[in-house]
Amino acid sequence: MSTDRLGTGAGHANGDRASRAAVSTVQSVDRALDLLEALAGHGGEAGISELAAATGLPYGTIHRLLRTLLDRGYVRQESDRRYALGGALVRLGGMAERLVGVWAQPYLKKMVELSGETANMAVLEGDFIVYVAQAPSPRRLRMFAEVGRRVLPHSTAVGKVLLADRPDAEVASLVERTGMPRRTANTITELPAMLAELDRVRDRGYAMDLGEEELGVHCLAVGVRDGARTVAAMSVSGPAERIDALDREELAAGMRRIARDFGAELGGAL
Repeated sequence: MSTDRLGTGAGHANGDRASRAAVSTVQSVDRALDLLEALAGHGGEAGISELAAATGLPYGTIHRLLRTLLDRGYVRQESDRRYALGGALVRLGGMAERLVGVWAQPYLKKMVELSGETANMAVLEGDFIVYVAQAPSPRRLRMFAEVGRRVLPHSTAVGKVLLADRPDAEVASLVERTGMPRRTANTITELPAMLAELDRVRDRGYAMDLGEEELGVHCLAVGVRDGARTVAAMSVSGPAERIDALDREELAAGMRRIARDFGAELGGAL
């Protein structure tokens, strides 16, 4: 009996230590990911004080985590002692994009069936929009956005959807770094006008590109949410007259349903 009691007590003690260790390990991973996301939110580069302000972590914790991330190549230190996202992320990011692009195909095809137009998916990488998947329209005259193409977000519907999920201050910082070059006569090139446009995107639940990236091409985009975050945007694009002939609200509602289903699958897969 006494042996059994001693064994049970030791088991509880070991279990408690294991539980505390597991919690500590998960917290460390969570904090390391917070730092990587904070770096991404600052355009891929930030100082310790900026990371502390963004994450709320103590300086000592940030230094310890950064040492590990530096050793693994996920972060690098610049000559001015600021920290930047490291090259090891490129390999992971490229593989993740390829996988997500494959998972997205059935949902993009549903958007093609819904609209008759080419469907695309894009993500925000640093300051740029990157197209990661596409399902082409069956029509002879159709739009193409090359997978892997990088563009600034201010002139695209997918870019507006992804920016609308960010605070205005973060959008302003991005625009300060990149500028808002004019792509066509319709491009929004001033920050106040862009912030007002993003408010409209949040209110109606979708974004439009009315010939702002390329004249004669219109796009409608919705967000893909993984829990609380918008992790990607899906769009349909085509000749302006064909997009304008569609019922915009009905199309957006159908696209949101498809994107919601994809977000649920994506969240479960991750």
